[in-house]
Amino acid sequence: MENNVIVNVKTKYLANKSFPQKFYFLFAYKVNILNKGTNSVRLISRYWNIIDGDGNTEDIYGPGVVGQKPWIKKNEYYEYTSYCPLKTPIGKMGGAFKMTKDEIEFFDVPIPHFELAANQVLN
Repeated sequence: MENNVIVNVKTKYLANKSFPQKFYFLFAYKVNILNKGTNSVRLISRYWNIIDGDGNTEDIYGPGVVGQKPWIKKNEYYEYTSYCPLKTPIGKMGGAFKMTKDEIEFFDVPIPHFELAANQVLN
């Protein structure tokens, strides 16, 4: 809980948008970012480490999330949904959000790896 920012992730396998016979498995993940600090914070960038069931790794870096760099006021949250395609029916992803309180000092909020599995329901 870096700087009192809490990140929770829920995942869901999207069977109706996946094509297992073509080694394409699509997962949705919903991210909730709760600011329990005393100041507003802004999400500046994201880093994701994605590992498929065969151990292949991909690192993704980018500005903001879903095209936004949201400010999150104290005791408020920001939520978004995005997607992760894999070539295997299982995998995991984790990473970090780079955030700031004042556009001068920056801090990372780590996101522990979470499971992506084709047999899962929204957890």
